[in-house]
Amino acid sequence: METRVLIIDDHPIFRRGLRETLSDASDMVVAGEAGCGKEALDAVDRNEFDVVLLDLSMDGMNGLEVLAQLRSRHPSLPVLILSFHPEEEYAVRCIRGGAAGYLMKHGPPEQLFTAIRKVWRGGKYVTPSLAEALAFEVEDPSDACPHESLSEREHEVMCLIARGMRGKDIAEELQVSPKTVSSYRARILKKMGMQNNAELVRYGMKQGLTD
Repeated sequence: METRVLIIDDHPIFRRGLRETLSDASDMVVAGEAGCGKEALDAVDRNEFDVVLLDLSMDGMNGLEVLAQLRSRHPSLPVLILSFHPEEEYAVRCIRGGAAGYLMKHGPPEQLFTAIRKVWRGGKYVTPSLAEALAFEVEDPSDACPHESLSEREHEVMCLIARGMRGKDIAEELQVSPKTVSSYRARILKKMGMQNNAELVRYGMKQGLTD
């Protein structure tokens, strides 16, 4: 029996490469593709899939927002995150949000095959470093980093600020108004107990959120 996979990524070239990669696995088939969050949710509502491969960085509805919607509508459908973002930036948030696993896009195909097979059987796929981060969080939640208190969109804005992007550029990147970005920035600074962007940049560099 083949595992029916849905690919959600806004880059057609990457989707094609992923489709060709999965064709090497005799027990898997790409049963659908989506280039944005709305297409993805429509596809899942209309069709049967066994595993979802989800990118985090997409225009419009981002991967974390899509993940939340998928978990709400189809809680038993396993979602594997595929991302260029390093684990320390998003992985714990994704697992907490209901993802069945987190993989880097530059990983070997064999790792992807293993992860798909594991989550299809009901398991979780995490690397040793991610498992350690999750274990520390469970052991002492009070040690959680300040940015863990942010919402998905606040976290996204915080990372962009930490990378040195200006408010106007962030607004264009997220397709929102500069005033909205300013409101997010104010909430981020308040939640994290910081005074200005310079502190956010230093924090982001220390936490590895600027890669």
